[in-house]
Amino acid sequence: MNPAELTAVLLETVLATVGERASEVAPDDVTLERPRNRDHGDWASNVALKLGKRLGLDPREFALSIASALAPVEGIAKTDVAGPGFLNITLDAAAAGVLARKIVEAGPEYGRGTLYDGVPMDLEFVSANPTGPITVAGARWAAVGDSLARIFEAQGGKVAREYYFNDHGTQIDRFARSLVAAFRSEPAPEDGYGGQYILDIAARVIEAYPGDLDSLPPAELQETFRAVGIELMFGDIKASLHDFGVDFDVYFHENDLHASGAVERAVARLRELGHIYEADGATWLRTTEFGDDKDRVVIKSDGEAAYISGDLAYYLNKRERGFERNLILLGADHHGYVQRLMAMTAAFGDVPYVNLEILIGQMVNLVRDGEPMRMSKRAGTVVTLEDLVEAVGVDAARYSLVRSAMDSNLDIDLDLLTKRTNDNPVFYVQYAHARTQAVARNADAAGVPRQRFDAGLLEHETESALLGVLADYPRVILQAAEYREPHRIARYLEELAGSYHRWYDACRIIPQGDEPVEAVHETRRWLNDATGQVLRNGLGLVGVSAPERM
Repeated sequence: MNPAELTAVLLETVLATVGERASEVAPDDVTLERPRNRDHGDWASNVALKLGKRLGLDPREFALSIASALAPVEGIAKTDVAGPGFLNITLDAAAAGVLARKIVEAGPEYGRGTLYDGVPMDLEFVSANPTGPITVAGARWAAVGDSLARIFEAQGGKVAREYYFNDHGTQIDRFARSLVAAFRSEPAPEDGYGGQYILDIAARVIEAYPGDLDSLPPAELQETFRAVGIELMFGDIKASLHDFGVDFDVYFHENDLHASGAVERAVARLRELGHIYEADGATWLRTTEFGDDKDRVVIKSDGEAAYISGDLAYYLNKRERGFERNLILLGADHHGYVQRLMAMTAAFGDVPYVNLEILIGQMVNLVRDGEPMRMSKRAGTVVTLEDLVEAVGVDAARYSLVRSAMDSNLDIDLDLLTKRTNDNPVFYVQYAHARTQAVARNADAAGVPRQRFDAGLLEHETESALLGVLADYPRVILQAAEYREPHRIARYLEELAGSYHRWYDACRIIPQGDEPVEAVHETRRWLNDATGQVLRNGLGLVGVSAPERM
C-alpha cells in the first residue's frame, strides 16, 4: 500500500465516520506525514485534530473512531492514537513490501504526478547581462532554475526555460566603451568593466572584423564593438551554461520589446483597462490601486521609456504566448521589485502570485582552506561558473547549489566537495547508486535473478525503514513543486542513501558459500533495484549523474 492508496483509504474512512457532515470534509484535509520516530509507525496523520474543532467533535474520540474503522483494512497492521488525537498507522510487511516491485515496474515514471498536468509554464532564470561571464550567483540560479523546470515537468507541466537577454540600456553602453578602451590600450572607463575577459573579447572582435577598425568614426567603432562583443560574450555564456547541463528553450532579447512596439502595445492595453494616466508630462501606471507604495512612471517626460515599461511589455508578451504560470528567479537585490510587479500583474487583470511569481534567491560564497575564495583572475571582479566547475566538477557544483533553500545564503566548501568520503553529500548519494548497480551485477553473477517476489519476506527493520523512505518519494516531488524548493529532492536523496547503506550492511542479497538462492534473496534484489531506480530518478531531477561505478 503506497501513500496515495493509504490516503484514499483514510479519506474514505473519515467520510464514513462523520456521516452526514461528509460534505464539510475536503480531500486536502486528509494528509500523511512520516513520523520522526519510526517506532510510532509508518505514517502519521493529524486529520482528527484538524477536523475535530470544525465539526464539533472531540479530536481524540474522533481519532479512536477512525482507528477502529481502519482495523479490518487489509494491509494495515495497526493504528494507534497518540496524545490529543494523532493517528499513527503501521502497515504490515507485505503491504509495504509490494512497493519494491511497483517501483521497478514503473521505472523512470515512479514519483511523477499531475499537479501541473498540461499547464503551460514559463520559467525565466539566470538572465545575466551579456557584459561578463556567469558568476557563482548566476550558477546558483542556473542549477536551481533547471531543477525546478525538471520538477515541474515531473508534475506534468509544459515548461519553457527562458533567458531574458538584456541587450538594451546603459550597461551595454558601458560594456562597449570598455571594449573600445581595451582596443586602444587605454584603462577601462570609470564605470566600465575590467578583467582579462574584456581583453579577450576585444581581441576576438578585432580578429572577427574584416576591415580596419582604426578608420571607423568613434560612434561606429563603439557600435561595432557593442554588436560583435555582445554576440561573442553571449556565445560564451551559452557555452558555459550548456557545459553546466543547462540549455534554454527561449532566448528573449530585451531590445526586441522596444524595437517591435511591444511597449506601446502594453501601455495601450493598460490604458484601455483604465490604469494609465498622464501627469507632469509623463505617462504613469496607477499601481497604488493594486498595493504598490507609489504609482510608476512608464514613459518619462522626455519621451524615454522607464525601466518598468520593459516589464509591462515582457509580461504581456508571455501571456500572449499562452503561458498561464510565469515564474522569474531573481537575486536578493531585486526584492524591492516584487510588489510593483505584482501590482502590474493585477493591473492586467491577472492574479498575482499565480499568473506571475517572483522567487528571490540569496548569495553564494565559496570557501577554500577555510577562507573565502578570492576574485577570478579572468573576470577581474567576481568568481565565475567556470571557476566553480574547474574546482569541483559539474555534478558536485550543481548538487551543492541545489541542496540548500535558495532564500538562504550559501557557503560552499570546495575542499569538502572534492573529497571521496561520506562527508561529501554528492559523493554519498552517488556512491549509494553505484553500490546498487554493483549489487545488481554481483547478483547476476551469483545467479540471483529478479523473478520470485514475496513482499512479506521484507520484514527486517532496515527493510521497513528503507521501504518507508522509498514510499515518500512521490510526496517529496509534489512538495518540491508546490513550494518551489528543489533542495527537498537533494535532502531526500541523502536520507534515502543513508537508509540504503544501513540496509546493505544488515541484509544479504547474495547467498554465502553453498547456500541456495531462496525467495528472500530474489525479493531483496527487487528492493535493491527499486532503490537504484529512485536514486536515478531523484538525481535526474537535480541534474546530477547517477554513476554505475565509482
